[in-house]
Amino acid sequence: MDSIKISDVQIIPIQPRNGLVAFVSFIINGSICVGDVAIHTCLSNSEGYRLVYPERILASGKKVNCVYPINRQAGDTVQKAVVSEYKKLLSKGLRE
Repeated sequence: MDSIKISDVQIIPIQPRNGLVAFVSFIINGSICVGDVAIHTCLSNSEGYRLVYPERILASGKKVNCVYPINRQAGDTVQKAVVSEYKKLLSKGLRE
């Protein structure tokens, strides 16, 4: 698998609610923009955050994933890049 490069990480902090702290968009390999990914707090991993990818709810009520990593390496790469940028934002004075 070729390496995955995440760039142009744009974070929109929100008033924390039920663990949701921000939304993020980013570009993968300079070619694909992914938006509306939620950043949630998570006590069960070492970074303290997890990503929740967007989904659509069909008229039938069924939920369908719009975009998501298809393997652990891709998911870990995206999560590390996003969480790193979020922590930089926090260190600049943003409060959770």
